[in-house]
Amino acid sequence: MMPKIQIKNLNLWYGKFQALIDVNTGIEEKKITSIIGPSGCGKSTLLRVLNRMNDLIEGIKTSGEIIIGKENILLPGTDLIKLRKNVGMVFQRPNPFPLSIRKNITFGLEIHSARSKDTLDEIIENSLKSVLLWDDLKDKLNSSALELTLEQQQRLCVARLLPVKPEILLMDEPCSSLDPIATGRIEELMFELKKNYTIVIVTHNMQQAARVSDDTGFMLLGKLVEFNKTEKIFTNPEKKETEDYITGRFG
Repeated sequence: MMPKIQIKNLNLWYGKFQALIDVNTGIEEKKITSIIGPSGCGKSTLLRVLNRMNDLIEGIKTSGEIIIGKENILLPGTDLIKLRKNVGMVFQRPNPFPLSIRKNITFGLEIHSARSKDTLDEIIENSLKSVLLWDDLKDKLNSSALELTLEQQQRLCVARLLPVKPEILLMDEPCSSLDPIATGRIEELMFELKKNYTIVIVTHNMQQAARVSDDTGFMLLGKLVEFNKTEKIFTNPEKKETEDYITGRFG
């Protein structure tokens, strides 16, 4: 079966600095893929290139291919609004809009001019149920999203992506600002979401990568050193650099 995302000979420069060097891999559909590695290794850059968020930075240049749905998303004519509708992103720190919970959920529909036969109420309910928030928030939909706990805010940030029907969810260290209990709940949410979405997560937390992901890629100095099943990466890596990182010799 073809990977959901195919990355071929990907290079990326910030000005004269090359942040990604000849990255090649495939990301499987409806699985969780973790990208690990020390700070500055290029893992967040790799994540962000998957929906071209890096384009917002001046001086970016890329080469190679990223194939999603038979299209090379790096081509100049790519419809970025359509791409970011299909490939949603959850950031390191929860960033709900300073609006009501209801408005946070419907915001994406307004931006993408999405049409649905479902009523907005049904969309809101289904989205919040998908992130296991409906029971907690069904009587607070007109309250400010900023009043929620950090964990609830992060779940809401996932929920607001769902009405526009993405296929891929990118998560850039989504638990870095959460306590261990909240982290565990977000990880449980990932397992639920995997049933319907392809998830790519960047994490500094190797234990988290080992717990939640099916596949793991290890990055170092802009290169994807090794990519394999998570169990193999953590128990029997092929590359010495991977083993050194996993065992805490550096990073």
